[in-house]
Amino acid sequence: MIALEHLCKSFGSTLAVNDVTLNIKEGEVFGLVGTNGAGKSTLLRLVTGILSQESGSILVDDMPVFDNPEVKQKIFFIPDDAYFFPGSTSAVMCEYYRSIYPDFDKERFDHLTEGFRLDTKKKISEFSKGMKKQLMVILGICSGARYLLCDETFDGLDPVMRQGVKSLMAQDMSDRGLVPVIASHNLRELEDICDHVGLLHQGGVLLSEDLADMKLGLQKVQIVFNSDGDREEATKDLNILLEEQRGRLYTYTVRGERSYVESHFRSVNPLFFEVLKLSLEEIFISETEVVGYDIRKFILG
Repeated sequence: MIALEHLCKSFGSTLAVNDVTLNIKEGEVFGLVGTNGAGKSTLLRLVTGILSQESGSILVDDMPVFDNPEVKQKIFFIPDDAYFFPGSTSAVMCEYYRSIYPDFDKERFDHLTEGFRLDTKKKISEFSKGMKKQLMVILGICSGARYLLCDETFDGLDPVMRQGVKSLMAQDMSDRGLVPVIASHNLRELEDICDHVGLLHQGGVLLSEDLADMKLGLQKVQIVFNSDGDREEATKDLNILLEEQRGRLYTYTVRGERSYVESHFRSVNPLFFEVLKLSLEEIFISETEVVGYDIRKFILG
């Protein structure tokens, strides 16, 4: 487990990470969401031990990270703009990471680069952005590291490659307990892979919740009432977070269990009623507006 407690980091007068407390548990994919400049990359570099915190603590499997090579071998960081040695090939980078990670799987690396059609003899400088991302994911997967920290890793990958990368992560989670931490500014990108999501804004955490729990506790309904009186009766005892109206069609985001919300609306015999699936973006819009933030101002769809 990765445990962050009251973590702070500044660069000059800029507070990049502000009192962050998070727990990243085993057996789940943790999504870290926020716009560019929200502090995601700085937070990941603190967890990997590239940077040291000014205050607070970072523990990986109950051990501090900074200046601790034993713990760092458990972590592989894929930055948004990965660095490769000038003039290097995939084979050269493979040998470099083999010297750092004792459990590096060279046989699997050869198999995956062949499967992803990456020429290990070709200079990486001639690779496309997407190919470089694929290479870093393969290096991370084959490193044997338990924690794979990904900064905008899916940016630049086509849909087929995205699915391939997600499948690799899922396989290693099952086979050897890999814990992926995926930072992105795009909520839609994380929706079908993450179990737990933290929302970072201006260096601080607005929300950190299990995605399944959030979905169970929020309902989105569309309804057409027979009268205004029915609408008032149906909504008077509900915890309504958002309400929209288009003509006679009302759309509500309601906090509560589905059976309770559904029975409440159906009790007035509406002309039309439907429970809709909430997207991750809609969930965060609802949750953050409750605490006084308008997520639509700073999260990119």
